[in-house]
Amino acid sequence: MAPTRLIFALPCLALSLAMACESGTPTGDSGVGLGGTSATTGGSGNAAGGAATGGSQGNGASGGSASSGGRVSGGAPGVGGTGVGGTGVGGTIDASGGASGKNGWALVWRDEFDGTEIDKAKWEHEVNCWGGGNNEDQCYVNESKNAFVEAGQLHVRVLGDSPSGPEGGGSDNPANVVTRGHSSARLRTKGKADFKYGRMEASLKLPSTQGLWPAFWMLPTDEIYGGWAASGEIDILEAVNLDPEESVYGTLHYGGIWPDNVHTGASFVPTSKAWENFHLYAVEWQEGEIRWFVDDEQYALQNEWNTAEGAPFPAPFDQKFHLILNVAIGGSWPGSPDASTRVPQEMVVDYVRVFECEADPITGIGCGTRDPDIDPL
Repeated sequence: MAPTRLIFALPCLALSLAMACESGTPTGDSGVGLGGTSATTGGSGNAAGGAATGGSQGNGASGGSASSGGRVSGGAPGVGGTGVGGTGVGGTIDASGGASGKNGWALVWRDEFDGTEIDKAKWEHEVNCWGGGNNEDQCYVNESKNAFVEAGQLHVRVLGDSPSGPEGGGSDNPANVVTRGHSSARLRTKGKADFKYGRMEASLKLPSTQGLWPAFWMLPTDEIYGGWAASGEIDILEAVNLDPEESVYGTLHYGGIWPDNVHTGASFVPTSKAWENFHLYAVEWQEGEIRWFVDDEQYALQNEWNTAEGAPFPAPFDQKFHLILNVAIGGSWPGSPDASTRVPQEMVVDYVRVFECEADPITGIGCGTRDPDIDPL
């Protein structure tokens, strides 16, 4: 039976995006690049399909380096990379870091959080007190009290400690110092691991209280089609005010630059409470189509969007995007924290993995699953 879906519209305020309207100078194309062309003789960097964190892409079975977790597009899965094993929806991960081809996916990047600290080769902290353009009530800080690795899991924690710091973000005066009611963390892979097409998934246990807004999502590394949201945004997972709310959401943002942007998406209620149990949240993104999953159950599909810049479909979702993990508090969607709000709260991340389509890594077409009962939004 197809899951029940709710098609919805989220509010967007001035300088706003569903999670955080990001602007600024791109940091370049280093990092893992699924969209790069393969090289038969190797070579480093995106131009050859390699990666700053993945090392050289080789010919045949050379694979990627330990930090890439296996091949990028030229190596063979299961040769490059070190791993701790385990089983993912995208395939069985063996001890050498490769992945079997369940539904045609091959592992290209991952973080299992098995070290003692956040891997700086994979993640960058964003630091600002901007409020995401949504009147959110947090400062994002680079401090171990708000983001740390423990017992093989990443913890992203919100504290009610009234921090002060530069407003940053989209402010006209990024040096302006403001005070917010809470501190949190926002981690991204921009310039370290940037992807075009594939399966992106994370095993998460979410926080729950009034005003909390956890998310696993993607923004374009280079705003080819203009500022937010003309260059797109892919929300793999968002949730607000869990307990009593139970739904999670998957959304696309696109169209023109704010305020001429639009968004389309759907909601889903997991089989068990998202704040009590880990669930696997994923998208399968191919040329011209994006599908959303919870615990490998598809609940949404989109294959119609546009950009006001006049570029042909599938723009803007035909460029490299990077991953983001964060927990916001307050803002236009969840509303402000109130007397019922309980902090500290945290999102716990067991792992993040990215797969590419072995059948066609350039377009991503020919892999994954597609529920015939799911109609496009």
